[in-house]
Amino acid sequence: MLTPWLFALPALIPLVVFWIYPMLRSLWISMTDWDYISPDYEFVWFNNYVHLFKDAAFYDVLWNTLYFSVATVIPTVVGGLLLALLLVKKAMGIGFFRTILFSPWVTPTVAVSIVWSWIFEPTAGLANWLLSVFNLPGLEWTSSSTWAMPAIIIVTVWKGVGWAMIFYLHALKKVPENLYEASAMDGASKWRQFIHISIPLVSPTTLFLVVVTTVEALQAYDQIQVMTQGGPAGSTRTLLYMYYQFAFEEFNMGRATAVATVLVLITVILSLLQFTISRRWIHYQ
Repeated sequence: MLTPWLFALPALIPLVVFWIYPMLRSLWISMTDWDYISPDYEFVWFNNYVHLFKDAAFYDVLWNTLYFSVATVIPTVVGGLLLALLLVKKAMGIGFFRTILFSPWVTPTVAVSIVWSWIFEPTAGLANWLLSVFNLPGLEWTSSSTWAMPAIIIVTVWKGVGWAMIFYLHALKKVPENLYEASAMDGASKWRQFIHISIPLVSPTTLFLVVVTTVEALQAYDQIQVMTQGGPAGSTRTLLYMYYQFAFEEFNMGRATAVATVLVLITVILSLLQFTISRRWIHYQ
């Protein structure tokens, strides 16, 4: 009876030490008033959660988080697929374009965010110069509560779309060419081939990308910290940034870990929802 557990032990030990125990410890801290410095704290049960859900700012932050996640996941996945369709064929210089499009992903987010902060600079930035070329009014971008979140979304999508493209390139190359040839002989247009052959056969890759990019969007922090610090007026404040503020600005680790617990639950729920939709999609196909 112990033999299977002995074989599983090398995998179970890091799982318990680096995942299960930290999660249980975090759940425990979320029920205390620990200030991150003092060794003493009191057990307050669910008070941190009660205060959190009674705080109107929490719902603004929750909306910002969901808005940011949806607005980055969809363009990243769709853009990655479209770029892969353009670059999947063998042609001179294709490798160069693939490398250029993928390079933002391997560039540190902090460095990317600093460069884009210069681009979005209202008076001398490249973004407003391009708008002026088309006789469009300049925008305040990261200084505006209306345009700050779209600016961060643009940076996040620009950074991730090349990464999604690489996965779709691999998936599209595995689609049998004879399926396209047979459908073409039956009179199927390129659009129908795309809808009825390409999309269904790359759906596992789509599920993977949607899940991973959703988790990354929920955990976005670097670009927000560098470009807006959660402002202006809290317009780019997300759940993870709220956690940072509670933990390292207000030194309220109890409330911070309550926010982290809520974020984990949202991540799990969205992931399960995505897997459920994917199963139904595959069954439908």
